[in-house]
Amino acid sequence: MNTELKEQLKQIVVTEFDLSDMGPEDIQDDDILFGDKFGLDSIDAVELVFQVKNHFGVEIRDMKEGRPALQSINTLAEFIQRRLAQ
Repeated sequence: MNTELKEQLKQIVVTEFDLSDMGPEDIQDDDILFGDKFGLDSIDAVELVFQVKNHFGVEIRDMKEGRPALQSINTLAEFIQRRLAQ
């Protein structure tokens, strides 16, 4: 899978959600994005959907496709790659 895409996603998470006490290197590809580790919540999910559209031109249309896509860096990168290939 595209390592550069994953690094971009990690940078977006750190920058947009002001995770000043960690860097992109602290996020593992399979870490669960929402919950205790990063402190992200449903409002942050909306922002992440916006950032994905803004940076990659990929729209997450609803929670049915969003929930599985936003689980981790791996699932989000996979979702973006699938959409860009269509």
